[in-house]
Amino acid sequence: MMDRLFVIGLGFCGLEIARRAKANGWQVAGSVTGEGKADELRSKGIEAELLSVSSRALQAATHILSTVPPQASGDPVLPLVRELRPTWLGYISTTGVYGDRGGGWVDETDTPNPGQARSRHRLQAERAWHDLARERGAPLDVFRLPAIYGPGRSALDQVREGRAQCVDKPGQVFCRVHVADIASAVLAAMKQARGTLYNVCDDEPCAQSDVIAFACKLLGRPAPRLVPWEEAAPKMSEMARSFYAENRRVRNDRIKRELGVRLQFPTYREGLTAIASAN
Repeated sequence: MMDRLFVIGLGFCGLEIARRAKANGWQVAGSVTGEGKADELRSKGIEAELLSVSSRALQAATHILSTVPPQASGDPVLPLVRELRPTWLGYISTTGVYGDRGGGWVDETDTPNPGQARSRHRLQAERAWHDLARERGAPLDVFRLPAIYGPGRSALDQVREGRAQCVDKPGQVFCRVHVADIASAVLAAMKQARGTLYNVCDDEPCAQSDVIAFACKLLGRPAPRLVPWEEAAPKMSEMARSFYAENRRVRNDRIKRELGVRLQFPTYREGLTAIASAN
């Protein structure tokens, strides 16, 4: 039987996974939230549709991956897949479930301690997907991701559009991952179907100001002024401040050791350089 992947949520991350899977010989389909987007993707060779429990592509899928974020009331996808019997399930989650670690390192063996409501909802969704996997007798791989960047969505775009800001909050670091490396990790996990939890991130947590400064260097522009946290915070949105409220470094050893993943972009430098060179 041919392997058939259905990606629930063909957004920035889901679409890259779908493209890579198709390029590797998988039969691929996925869902979007509007007919206009579905038409656009179909014109590019990606089978896309509005999500429905009656979807033939969804029912025929051997592998189902959800990238859809949960709501406060729960995961909206679960009722649509509860009666299906795929051979593999995948769920895209967030490293935010680890909560604030004061800049310390975490790996997949650390107990989650989410501080933000959106991260608590993610953890609840992870557990609900685990329950479904046990009911269906299918392995579930959960992928915890930090900030995602790639072509069209990176510090380079922030600088070009005048949105880049360098905030000086001593000791604050962020983790990130290039969308291409997410796709590589997910495809490797689908082939092995271990039913495991994976952190998918690059090798170098660092201050966001370092990333912005490097993007400016690539574009031949001066870096923005370094703004002290006390000055920047009152002008930020509540969402932006919430990201600075947590500080952690996330280890990615498991994807390398168990899946054999070799990151194409081990740090933001390789990732941004590749994006800049392609434009």
